[in-house]
Amino acid sequence: MTETTEEETKSIREMCDAFGVTPRTLRFYEAKELLFPQRDGQKRLFTKRDGARLKLILRGKRFGFSLEEIRQLLDLYHIGDQQITQLSRTYEIACDRLDDMVRQRDELNEAIEELQDQLKWGEKVIASMKTEQKAAE
Repeated sequence: MTETTEEETKSIREMCDAFGVTPRTLRFYEAKELLFPQRDGQKRLFTKRDGARLKLILRGKRFGFSLEEIRQLLDLYHIGDQQITQLSRTYEIACDRLDDMVRQRDELNEAIEELQDQLKWGEKVIASMKTEQKAAE
């Protein structure tokens, strides 16, 4: 008998506590067809599979993957090629994302340097104006 028991599922509150998300987040991911909790009346029951999927969703979001990319990657799990397609596609997207993150970091570092230079300039101008003001008194 392969019936799911209470012990093998988690309530929405247990999932929220385990993964640090809100009930609204879980319902949103369900609506986007990323999670597929079982239903017991109005109650959602999440399986270990849902927990594994949520872990991957949250990791993908942290790395900047879109929800659509995450959904497509999760759907590749069932192709039947021992996940080589899923892993290959994940690797491609991750490489692209890493390139984007490095470019963004470089742009941010450049902007930080420019702002630091402007602050140094402003500091000198303010000090010079204060010196001139004291001399005028």
